[in-house]
Amino acid sequence: MRRILSLLYVMLASVSPVLISTATAAEYPDHPIKMLTMVNPGAQIDLLARALAEELKNELGQPVLVSNNPGGSHGSVMATGLAASPADGYTLGVSATAAFTYSPYIMITKYTLKDFEFLTLLGLNQSGIICRPDRPWKTLKDAFTWAKGQGRGLTYMFQGSDDRDVVKRIAAGEGVPVSLMPSTGGPSIIAAVLGGHADIGHTGAIMFDYIADGKLRILAATTPVRLSVLPDVPTLKDLGWNESVEMYVVLAAPTGLPDHARIRLNSAIDAIGKKKEFRDFITRKLRMREVDFGPAAAHDYIVNAAARFAKGDGQ
Repeated sequence: MRRILSLLYVMLASVSPVLISTATAAEYPDHPIKMLTMVNPGAQIDLLARALAEELKNELGQPVLVSNNPGGSHGSVMATGLAASPADGYTLGVSATAAFTYSPYIMITKYTLKDFEFLTLLGLNQSGIICRPDRPWKTLKDAFTWAKGQGRGLTYMFQGSDDRDVVKRIAAGEGVPVSLMPSTGGPSIIAAVLGGHADIGHTGAIMFDYIADGKLRILAATTPVRLSVLPDVPTLKDLGWNESVEMYVVLAAPTGLPDHARIRLNSAIDAIGKKKEFRDFITRKLRMREVDFGPAAAHDYIVNAAARFAKGDGQ
């Protein structure tokens, strides 16, 4: 009898880690998840984060609570908080990819690319350079040609350090002085352009309704590819400049997720990415461009973009 009991003990001891691991995997998540985002409530990325939170809640069976953490360069405040969070699957972050691929190379941050895992791209925030419709320009190239012919510069209101640096490089190459005006976001840029305080400005999807109403003109798409909403508008590359502003949005987590949490999250993301209603929300409501879902596409883009910015080659 003792030998039988000893044998049973050994067998249970060898099997129990597997059982415990399986039980742990089945339990994730067993309490609410926090989702950090880089903007104030009501902004485009906030709306995307809240829609994603609702979808994740439905897939995972636990509430996903959005926490707004604006500030810094392209979401660096949010990214700092995410990097400092436990890597247990209970803190996620939605941000512009530039928080990870750009900010660490232009400023001192408390995090590096290695502090994060990237679960999926969510969309490409479509953007462009705008002016008032009474300006004598059809494209951004026209604006620089006109300014040079007039012997004057242009006043540019920027949204972030990346689009600011892009226009600085273009202006230097064209030999046109440019006065740079910081903004507090898309509405302030539109107000400055309409009011004549800025010759040109850079905005995201907020511009589309103004353009449709004839209140603004778009001079160039700043995205790597043409705008899905206005496909006839040339990109900066189309106009002869090897430049773009890459405003992709990504779902990230701290590095070191447990396998069971990663598998569960990847499965949920895969299911969400196949939902036409969610895809339509991104493309039609938010007017973002569709991207490939999943960790593979996110990882490839992030690593390649960060490598370019690390070399000082934004393009």
